[in-house]
Amino acid sequence: MLKTAERLESLVRAVGLIAAWLTFVMVIVMTIVVSQRYFLDAGSIRLQESITFMHAAVFLLASAYTLAANDHVRVDIFYSRMNERHKALVNLFGTLILLLPFCSFMIWTSWDFVSMSWSVQEASQESGGLPYPFPAIMKSFIPIAAGLLIVQGLVMVLRACTVLTGREQD
Repeated sequence: MLKTAERLESLVRAVGLIAAWLTFVMVIVMTIVVSQRYFLDAGSIRLQESITFMHAAVFLLASAYTLAANDHVRVDIFYSRMNERHKALVNLFGTLILLLPFCSFMIWTSWDFVSMSWSVQEASQESGGLPYPFPAIMKSFIPIAAGLLIVQGLVMVLRACTVLTGREQD
């Protein structure tokens, strides 16, 4: 079970690293936009819009990575003082009752939104903004992020089950 969990989590971590590099690209593009504005008295709506899209992509794609790294927001009143078995129970039930249903709902509710964007070949509403397929790609990150969170949730379920069954050494 742990090998399966490690393989699944490697996918989540790879996407997280890509998102991390996207922040670097975002900084470079922002530097170009600011330089154009202040030194050349010019600007590009496409570049400005691409920064917004990259920013959203970073948040969406890095969410599962943040969960994998245990760096997500947790209201920790009791959790830090629990033993490993109780933490595994909290993680198991929290994942099964909260995370997985929420992510499934997120995929279900975003599906029409995303498919409509692709079917009408949506472009930016801004004059001179990003052309098709960029808005559709951006919207596609919503169910992709939910899917990655589901993958990480399955990893958490597998790890919790190994702790609860006492098979941590396998």
